[in-house]
Amino acid sequence: VITRPEMEIGRYHWMYRSSRPHRYHHVPALRGSISPLGIQGCFECCIKCLGGVPYASLVATILCFSGVALFCGCGHVALTGTVSILEQHFSTNASDHALLSEVIQLMQYVIYGIASFFFLYGIILLAEGFYTTSAVKELHGEFKTTACGRCISGMFVFLTYVLGVAWLGVFGFSAVPVFMFYNIWSTCEAIKTLQMNMTVPGDQVCVDIRQYGIIPWNAVPGKACGPILENICNTNEFYMSYHLFIVACAGAGATVIALIHFLMILSSNWAYLKDASKMQAYQDIKAKEEQELQDIQSRSKEQLNSFT
Repeated sequence: VITRPEMEIGRYHWMYRSSRPHRYHHVPALRGSISPLGIQGCFECCIKCLGGVPYASLVATILCFSGVALFCGCGHVALTGTVSILEQHFSTNASDHALLSEVIQLMQYVIYGIASFFFLYGIILLAEGFYTTSAVKELHGEFKTTACGRCISGMFVFLTYVLGVAWLGVFGFSAVPVFMFYNIWSTCEAIKTLQMNMTVPGDQVCVDIRQYGIIPWNAVPGKACGPILENICNTNEFYMSYHLFIVACAGAGATVIALIHFLMILSSNWAYLKDASKMQAYQDIKAKEEQELQDIQSRSKEQLNSFT
């Protein structure tokens, strides 16, 4: 006579194939990859460690550090050269450009803060990439995710988006001095062309810095014309400041690209954490069902033993 517990065991065996008794097969030992003691070799450990490196986050971090370093370093030196050019050629009275000097000094302190912040933020994002990559799960065993971890990843996505929008503004702002220096340089080239063609005297071609609004209209002299302007363009300060502003603008653009790259990586990692949490819930339900099945089996065995 088949008892009720035996019928329950048969039904669970038919419904859950994973609960059937396991059949162990002989697995041949691997040669050359694992030592007789079961310890992996140096080559296998190196390959496994290299597989756990988040290369996308590493590339984005290097690009971010490079862009911020170029923007901060070149921008700091270029601002100092700009103040020197203004004091020597366009505003001889210190009171006329006192406000501009204070603003430039404040911008230099802001540059120090930007460099420090992005150095720390880049390291944090790189660490977040290490701990959310799929290879870390293989290195450190079973992966567990919490609601706090998913919230932190979502916060990084939002913060990186805000920083990316802010750096778009910085990139546009850094193009303004490049435009100004380019206008001065192109005017100097026009003076040389006019002097070679003997069409218009070079003294009639001028550059008025006051029209850009960086110094007041009562600043003396405020503008440079002809050979004086040409001599300004030939100075080392003008040449260095012009090219440093170009490099600083390129660094700001590289930082924007790096933040966009980080944003894609963080979005992918957040989606991975979300899927991992669902998988974790599924594994918990499965383990609970298997435990219930084992309890039923143990109770049925006890009943069979009691009958016999």
